[in-house]
Formats: sequence, C-alpha cells, structure tokens
Amino acid sequence: MPRDPMPPLSAYPSVQARAAVSALDLVDRHSQAVTAAGLYGSLAIIYGWFGGMKFTSYEAEGLVGLVSNSPLLGWTYSLFSVEGFSNLLGVVELSIGALIAARLVKPIYSLIGGLLSAGLFATTLSFMATTPGVFLPDLGFPAISVAPGQFLLKDIGLLALSLWIAVDSLASLRSTRI
Repeated sequence: MPRDPMPPLSAYPSVQARAAVSALDLVDRHSQAVTAAGLYGSLAIIYGWFGGMKFTSYEAEGLVGLVSNSPLLGWTYSLFSVEGFSNLLGVVELSIGALIAARLVKPIYSLIGGLLSAGLFATTLSFMATTPGVFLPDLGFPAISVAPGQFLLKDIGLLALSLWIAVDSLASLRSTRI
C-alpha cells in the first residue's frame, strides 16, 4: 500500500507561526548587540583606513586645501610641514579608532574615542564654510561639488555615529555603576 505524501507545512499553520515567532525572537534578542558591534566596528575601520592613509604623501597633499583655508587649523602649517601635520593627524585618527574598538575592553575608552571623534568630525564639517569650491553658486542651492563638498558632507553621518558611540558608552558605564 503506497504511503500518502506528507502534507505541506502550510497545512500546519501553528508550526509556521511558531517558526516565525522564533525567528523574530532571535532577531529581537540579538539585533541590537549585532547592530551596535557593527557601528563600533565600522567607525574603527574607517579610522584605521583614514589614519593609515595620512602617512602617505598623496593624503598629506590632499589635506592642504582643506587645512590651509581653515581658521581653526590653518596655523598648523606654520608649526609642522605638510607631511608632519598629516602624520600627526594619522596618529590621532589611529588612536581614536583604537579607543572606539577598545569598547570591548572598557566603555570608558570608547566614550573618550566617541567624543574625540565627534570633535574631529565637527572640525572637518567646518571646512564646508571655509574651503573654496564647496558650493556651486552657478547651479543654485543646494548644489555642492563632489570634492570637497560631498566628501565633507558625509561627515554629518560620521558625527552622528560618533555621538551615538559616546552616548552608548556612557549609558554602559552608568549601568555598571548602578
């Protein structure tokens, strides 16, 4: 006597519902931790990459137009050579990246890294007001150039991420003291 084939899973709606709830529970339990790790990791990678590039003459020369026009940083070229300032900035950026990654050790490190990062991105955003060629008046508002305009504009998101890291780290510190 031939066996009847197994009915499809759709014949058992309660099994489907339990599977869907289990998947959602799994996402709910781990999504915030995975997302937070991704955010910390992505900013640490960005700082590692950007910081490492600061030790190249290509990157050092690329900073000149931004830094020399800035009232906040233009004076640094009277103290350092173009390469010297770029190397110093590379050390700062690599250090910030390491502090952010050190969230795995203690949240105080990533709190400091997040605050330093926010300061750095606030500074680079100020270049939008001081660097020639950011805005394209011939095209009208809100037109900005690809470089340096759009290159600098992305720092709004990185500033927000830096502040989120600082706040998340502070919350973690506060929760362990209570």
